[in-house]
Amino acid sequence: MSEKTFVAVATLDEVPPGSKKVVSANGNDILLCNSNDRIFAVRNLCSHAYESLDCGRLRNGWISCPVHGARFDLETGAPINPPASMPIDTFEVRINGETIEVAA
Repeated sequence: MSEKTFVAVATLDEVPPGSKKVVSANGNDILLCNSNDRIFAVRNLCSHAYESLDCGRLRNGWISCPVHGARFDLETGAPINPPASMPIDTFEVRINGETIEVAA
């Protein structure tokens, strides 16, 4: 099994509580979300309408698509409500000092 490669994408002060930031790692558009005192990383793409999620609402461990309102669990990527039925991609996050790193 190969080692995961973590890429430094931001610092903690760039993603304060309740906020989100779009970053890029290895060709992936990734949305960092600071929710429930944790940093999550998901692909910045709704699985239903293929719209960017960075304009969506971020609340209590979920993000919503700004177009149709589908919500996704930030930890698992699972859809919480229709019209989405497929999960979104999630990325493992590691905090190294003040640096946010993602496995991408």
